Amino acid sequence: MDMANIPFGTTDWSVIDRTEHEGETGVAYWKTQNFNGIRVRLVEYTPGYLADHWCVKGHILLCLEGELHTELEDGREFVLKPGMSYQVADNAEPHRSSTLVGATLFIVD
Repeated sequence: MDMANIPFGTTDWSVIDRTEHEGETGVAYWKTQNFNGIRVRLVEYTPGYLADHWCVKGHILLCLEGELHTELEDGREFVLKPGMSYQVADNAEPHRSSTLVGATLFIVD
């Protein structure tokens, strides 16, 4: 990731419109900003959310609230609680997210 040509700025996430993305179960709400090809999102998963696909996009993800379960296609599973993060490269390890209680995440990809 090359973080070039991005002037200093601030983001007030409370005024960013959110978009709705249905999962296999539950809903994800995204607030998204793009900075010279880098997508930055504040994502909220509703309780009972399960992604409807295996993701191959690379991310750096920080759990802010709730609890996030991440399953890798090879069967490994990880649980993130507030203050925990994960990172994965593009096309490295397909993964999908779920949560029983809901989760709020900050994601850079």
